[in-house]
Amino acid sequence: MPKICLIGAGSTVFAQNILGDVLSSQSGGDYVISLFDIDPERLKTSEIVARRICEALHLGKVHVEATLDRRQALRGSDFVILMMQVGGYKPATVTDFEIPKRYGLRQTIADTLGIGGIFRGLRTIPVLEAICRDMEEVCPNALLMQYVNPMAINCWAIKEIAPSIRTVGLCHSVQHTAAHLADCLGEDVADINYLSAGINHIAFFLKYEKLRADGSREDLYPRLRTLAEEGRVPSDDRVRFDVLKRLGHFVTESSEHFSEYTSWYIKEGRSDLIERLNIPLDEYIRRCEVQIAEWHELRRDLEGGKPIDVCRSNEYAAGIIHAAVTGQPALIYGNVPNDGLIQNLANECIVEVPCHVDRNGIQPIRIGRIPSQLAAVMNLSISVQGLTVEAALTKKRDRIYQAALLDPHTSAELSPDQIWTLVDDMIEQHGNLLPAYH
Repeated sequence: MPKICLIGAGSTVFAQNILGDVLSSQSGGDYVISLFDIDPERLKTSEIVARRICEALHLGKVHVEATLDRRQALRGSDFVILMMQVGGYKPATVTDFEIPKRYGLRQTIADTLGIGGIFRGLRTIPVLEAICRDMEEVCPNALLMQYVNPMAINCWAIKEIAPSIRTVGLCHSVQHTAAHLADCLGEDVADINYLSAGINHIAFFLKYEKLRADGSREDLYPRLRTLAEEGRVPSDDRVRFDVLKRLGHFVTESSEHFSEYTSWYIKEGRSDLIERLNIPLDEYIRRCEVQIAEWHELRRDLEGGKPIDVCRSNEYAAGIIHAAVTGQPALIYGNVPNDGLIQNLANECIVEVPCHVDRNGIQPIRIGRIPSQLAAVMNLSISVQGLTVEAALTKKRDRIYQAALLDPHTSAELSPDQIWTLVDDMIEQHGNLLPAYH
């Protein structure tokens, strides 16, 4: 009976999506679901959710357990899914926004790159290291599915910390954007064939085409470029269609995310860019408030006995488990060590590429070279990612300064002296969420 362990299971809404996917798949249904979180209240709510899903699907053989003991949750697991947010919304996420804002440095999501992404990585990597050490001892053969941002930074750290652990980083940006573009063009995503490659949140569609009934294929990029040229684009996606005009390819992550990954769009004193491109500053703060309200509402519904709806999402975890358990192959987009998969990116970085999955695990597909302008944009982020990982693993304070100094958005807005002071302020404000740096 396969055991699936959810670390950070108190992220109830996301846990509900993952468990709904896994338990409604056709993998057999006999699982041990082990839930772990450091928050007993949230853990209790997620345990109720898991049991309600089993009741709704009439799965009497699924065993659900919940524990505050991480090693116990991990022990004997076949699959481990990470979904935690180290430091929580308060104080950590609020710090990621409020301290930089004092310097005039504005952000939208702050979970992947930028000063917010750097510090989210720094406070997450020590926890990842502890989880990996536990896994090496109590479930060394488990497949680790890593959903936590900053995705590339975290996966890079895991590669360095515990190279023997089988792992893949998972994000929904590729499949979400593929469906979004089909909607923009009035097409059915089931008729779309695409190929994406790059690094997480800065991957691009190398191919986006329609499969016709007669077997022929239509390149849909000309129609996408026409939408961009004529301004007939969704109001909340103006940045990405602008990127399409500049770089010739469509990026897989949302406009609000991508706008803070470069020096191009968010600029002090340029409110005209913010307004014209509809860039939602402080967006993640608003989302967190909504998610917290949703959790309280879900908790009230569960305590009131309201039946739970089991809906399938398009997250990859269930498909991976199904393929690994049954041997029926699946194709996903995963974040894995490059090792030559994308020829013109650094071997040591983490790339997001299509991967074949079956009982043998995750098997990445080699892409070769990608267009040079796309690789150039990715390399701006890869440098920041590598320095952040080095800072976390060596505890060298200089590497944090240097990561921030090389970040495209941060360096475009602040002087070196300001960056140094900002980093010092962030370290001080984070307190015991970070280890000591020298």
